Amino acid sequence: MTPSLDTLDQATLEQLAEAHSVRGARVIAQAGGWALAIQYGSSEKTLAVRRGHVRIWPKFDTLIVFLHRLGIMQFHVDTTAYDPTTRPQRPRGDAAARLRQAHEAAAYDAWLCQQVQTSLDDPRPNVTQAAVTRDMNERKAALRAALPDSAPDTASGTASSTARGRSSSRPGAARPAAKKS
Repeated sequence: MTPSLDTLDQATLEQLAEAHSVRGARVIAQAGGWALAIQYGSSEKTLAVRRGHVRIWPKFDTLIVFLHRLGIMQFHVDTTAYDPTTRPQRPRGDAAARLRQAHEAAAYDAWLCQQVQTSLDDPRPNVTQAAVTRDMNERKAALRAALPDSAPDTASGTASSTARGRSSSRPGAARPAAKKS
């Protein structure tokens, strides 16, 4: 026997149980677990999760604990569709991965906020972009001058990129091998 198509949520079931309006309960074997049909008034409704799907308990013991917590001590069990070889289907099998990603994201957010706050609290004066650019250009020029095969550019006094064997359009290109005569 399948549970009715009408459903109710857990909050409503708790209110019905608290008001002693539950006439009976049926535990129904389903693929992968057990469903719960509640009888109250002249109707019977199946317990559903928030998304509207029938709630399935993979373990019978867990369902019994749930019913006892609600004060429902007696219920009928329908094992017509029971199959001990069927494993419960877990549609959210990647929940551990999602949880791990959420923790990593939260840790990164906390680290980033801490870094920003440290920077804001730093008493040293701010450095302008122009000063940073000037400093980096000076450092790069010093490194270029330290290269053994750098030849000063006659027009500007700096080492030219073609003198170092690099194409000016490809700054990261490797130097060609020296020609042997």
